[in-house]
Amino acid sequence: MVDEEARTVTHPDARNATTAMMKAYSHPLRRRIAKAVAARGYARAADLAGDLDIPANSISFHLRVLADAGLIEAAPERARDKRDRVWKPTEGAWNVGSPEHPIVDEVLGGVLMTSLADDHIDMVRRVLVWAPEYVSGRDPETHGTFSQRSMRLTAAEFSEIERRIQEVIKEVEDAADPDDPGARLWSLDIVAADDTI
Repeated sequence: MVDEEARTVTHPDARNATTAMMKAYSHPLRRRIAKAVAARGYARAADLAGDLDIPANSISFHLRVLADAGLIEAAPERARDKRDRVWKPTEGAWNVGSPEHPIVDEVLGGVLMTSLADDHIDMVRRVLVWAPEYVSGRDPETHGTFSQRSMRLTAAEFSEIERRIQEVIKEVEDAADPDDPGARLWSLDIVAADDTI
């Protein structure tokens, strides 16, 4: 029997993914654009075109798709005038699906999960390439981390750890100064699996 308390949403402010969100975020360029918007805090198509070396009209198209899906939103407070389109990340996290909130398109969900796993593997590779520089002392600045821990817990205990981690992340994120020149975009993937899968 599954403990119902263990079936909580991992992100307290999470939205459940819509088909539009999954379609938009499954596209590799759109994931790059969404991450570039997050890195800047807010951005115009021209800013992102320079960052990603992609024509601004192509960026504009993908920004509209991301906005229509609810993954980014307009930031009119940052606009220079009424024609200036500025975008910012949508607040909060979102979940791909769960038994309580199953996705409509299972194939699309699988494509998105594979894409996210590929991004995760790319991040692990970047950390592995950089790590020898850090552990040898050649690079004293932290650019990544890799930690691993095994724990014997009930499903409810694991759910509580996950909830608390998300709570701490939200607190730190809310307190951070996005305009601090020393701020960098950190990708944080938390992957866990029990010994039954």
